[in-house]
Amino acid sequence: MIFLSNLVNGLSLGSIYAIIALGYTMVYGIAKMLNFAHGDVIMVGAYIAFCALQYWGLPPVAALLAAMLLCTVLGITIEGLAYRPLRQATSLAVLITAIGMSYLLQNLALLIWGANPKSFPSVMIQLPTLSLFGDQLKISGVTMMTILANIAIMIVLTTFISRTKMGKAMRCVSEDRGAAELMGINVNRTISTTFAIGSALAAVAGILLCSAYPTLMPTTGSMPGIKAFTAAVFGGIGSIPGAMIGGILLGVIEILGKAYISTELGDAIVFAVLIIVLLFRPTGLLGKPIREKV
Repeated sequence: MIFLSNLVNGLSLGSIYAIIALGYTMVYGIAKMLNFAHGDVIMVGAYIAFCALQYWGLPPVAALLAAMLLCTVLGITIEGLAYRPLRQATSLAVLITAIGMSYLLQNLALLIWGANPKSFPSVMIQLPTLSLFGDQLKISGVTMMTILANIAIMIVLTTFISRTKMGKAMRCVSEDRGAAELMGINVNRTISTTFAIGSALAAVAGILLCSAYPTLMPTTGSMPGIKAFTAAVFGGIGSIPGAMIGGILLGVIEILGKAYISTELGDAIVFAVLIIVLLFRPTGLLGKPIREKV
């Protein structure tokens, strides 16, 4: 039962990584850039939800919607001010800008909310604990909600990308930005929508992360953001199913590695597995080789 308990915890943590990784993989798949400030948008979303619950007295659903709305505005603002002027710049310039934006968000959070860790209020107190095998295996409400949220987001996002007009526009921009523009697709609006969706998902991930691990500080999103990026690469960056699979596998590997190998080496095990996978599958589990036109 201990193994099953660790496996469920791994699925829960992996679901959080998967939701974060979706933001990375969508932005890279469509805009062909790495938004390293994405992890800090998670932190901002968690702080907004914290203020909504603790100071504004909003119910959990309203706090979630407020965090998603403000993070959506933040994502569009970041894309418009920091990344859009660099649309034709080199990848190195965009990468440095993304890192700078990450530190900017961290320091703004430090000025606004301070450096002292805050205890994140539980938004899922009323959710029941599921008991299995005669109470030998107990699954908390937070864990169940996290796993179900990941599945629901995956289904909705896949349907949006494959069925809606904007989703088809995103796929066109991802395939060939120049041809998409010639066909009348508004590339700037499409990329802004991608950032908006990724930032809204970051807010959801921030609330789920802080509900499971209720300590909030300006660096809260840094390591989960790096691990989620690792998950996106692991699954095949640019692939939405790959982000989900990579996130879940990474979460399970991390929890089982800490439980059965070494608590101190848990993070090292995660990155070691990534290196091994990339040696045999350079594009990740579901990634496709990119052919450059000459």
